[in-house]
Amino acid sequence: MRRFFSILLLTLVLMTVALISALTAMRFAIHGREVIVPKVVGMSPVQAERAGSPLGLPVMIEREFYSSDMPEGQIVNQMPPAGTKVRRGWPIRVARSLGPQRVAIPDVTGESERAAELNIRRRGLAVGSVAEVSFPADSPNASPDTQPDLICSQSPPANANGVTAPKINLLISETIAAAAYVMPNFTGQPLGSATLALQDAGMKLGKVSRAPVSNGTQSTGGAQISPAAAATGQPPPVAGQPTSASMIVIQSPLPGQKIIAGTAVNFEVR
Repeated sequence: MRRFFSILLLTLVLMTVALISALTAMRFAIHGREVIVPKVVGMSPVQAERAGSPLGLPVMIEREFYSSDMPEGQIVNQMPPAGTKVRRGWPIRVARSLGPQRVAIPDVTGESERAAELNIRRRGLAVGSVAEVSFPADSPNASPDTQPDLICSQSPPANANGVTAPKINLLISETIAAAAYVMPNFTGQPLGSATLALQDAGMKLGKVSRAPVSNGTQSTGGAQISPAAAATGQPPPVAGQPTSASMIVIQSPLPGQKIIAGTAVNFEVR
């Protein structure tokens, strides 16, 4: 029994030593592959490759910026920064200087996306992000400068100075067609209920006038004039103003016609 415990204790000691050795070897293996990132800011891409290659750190040019401080072709900044510990194979991402801004930013507002892209690239610039803005066709913002599928805004603006990146971001207008409806029949209904129905449907109440009577009189400017009064030159009586209880006898547009939201509907009432 005593010999059994001795063997068990010896086995545990050996396992502990083996585990510690494995952890130590793994630590040395991991840290043995770590390197210090060199400083490549101010170098050319070729020089940066030469600095990173012996350490197993590839150099990747991800961006280009205008810079009045750094000559054209040299590296403006890097990531990770110099002095950082990384594993071999970790890429150094850098931005290259384009030198001072020498290209004028063109005005591409009012152009199509294709024409704007050609105009931008012809000047040695690039198109950045492209976004769309939508508005209803009857919106007050639907001016000639914001017609469908045309550039309505850009960043940076035309002739801007102190631009950092050679990219122009574009905003394209997109018109949403107004909702279409079939004109309902309001004849025989009170003016008040018809007005509420128009508002709920997104339409507008247009001109409301008195309908001419059919008992031998004629109407002028909303006032009814009998033939006898017209012959004698007597002043016409003033017709009453339409009220919410006035009944609709004629409407324009006619029932069944296709209309869009915001259409003004005219009524003749009695």
